[in-house]
Amino acid sequence: MPFSAQNRQGTISGIIFVAIFAAAATMISQISFIKSLGISPLVIGIVMGIFYANTLHNHIPSAWGSGITFSGKKILRFAIVFYGFRITFQQIMEVGMSGFMVSLIMLSTTFLLGTYLGIKFFKMDRDTSMLTASGASVCGAAAVLATEPVLKAEGHKTAVAVSMVVLFGTISMFLYPVLYASIIEPATGFLHMTPEQFGIYVGGTIHEVAQVVAVPASVAGAPEVMANSAVIVKMTRVIMIAPMLIILGLYLSMQAKKAGGEAGGLTLTIPWFAVYFIGMAGFNSLDLVPHNIVSVINEIDTFLLTMAMTALGMGTIFAKFKGLGLAPLYTAGSMFVWLVVGGFIVTKVVTATF
Repeated sequence: MPFSAQNRQGTISGIIFVAIFAAAATMISQISFIKSLGISPLVIGIVMGIFYANTLHNHIPSAWGSGITFSGKKILRFAIVFYGFRITFQQIMEVGMSGFMVSLIMLSTTFLLGTYLGIKFFKMDRDTSMLTASGASVCGAAAVLATEPVLKAEGHKTAVAVSMVVLFGTISMFLYPVLYASIIEPATGFLHMTPEQFGIYVGGTIHEVAQVVAVPASVAGAPEVMANSAVIVKMTRVIMIAPMLIILGLYLSMQAKKAGGEAGGLTLTIPWFAVYFIGMAGFNSLDLVPHNIVSVINEIDTFLLTMAMTALGMGTIFAKFKGLGLAPLYTAGSMFVWLVVGGFIVTKVVTATF
């Protein structure tokens, strides 16, 4: 037990050690250049954690390991629950059925495509395939973090998935404004998108929340409706992480039953933190907590997520990556093509229908 009499001191020291790294990651993320790239402290945290794991990890007491593990497991679940304070059901209603359908279609198709290609075509293991797919289909690094406990995946697999999110999410952030300025905005016919449609397209297909915010801000003269639509559709995708994880838990339970035979019985895996996440979003929708306090909660939550990501990075040794090769890159690249091209078509068809 991490807080038993013999482990308590080491656990607390390990948590403080992770918190120091997370604080440094948070400060680095506020540097203007880093901020302009939409790189969150979560990403910086895992990079710092990986650097530590492959250089200095032998120079701290082994007793601190329980605190690092606690940060990557328990603090992670707590932070995901309070991520619900970023969302209200009223926001989701604002974009109507078209925004909801784009979010639902892109999330489900991207996750299924990434998982299938990763396992069947590029011969990756199940966990790395699903983690990479969750990051692309839902909300980037936070989705990878939320999926990891359901799969009970190893930390280095989470790091692989996050690195793919960073790569293709960053490409998206630069690509979409260019597409809008050179192709979508001035064109007529099918290629043309209204600012609201483009916002839905951005929110329904780009990986990270920060990157979704950055894209409309990078479009010269972009009307407010573009940014609002992008953020709200993105938040709709974020809240869908909860039902996705519940369905995934049920699927894994059925797979375990098949593998163990009828005698093995069915062990139902429900990620309760995902259920609590929905409950927290519902509570936030009641607008009972003052907005300034919600902002403080979200800042603390971001810090806790950064701690969790840093802790996962601290368990990532490069030697564990052997054998994966370029498969994660191919898988994430295939999903990226689907998000850009398929997402455009889906957005045009759905917004014309609803």
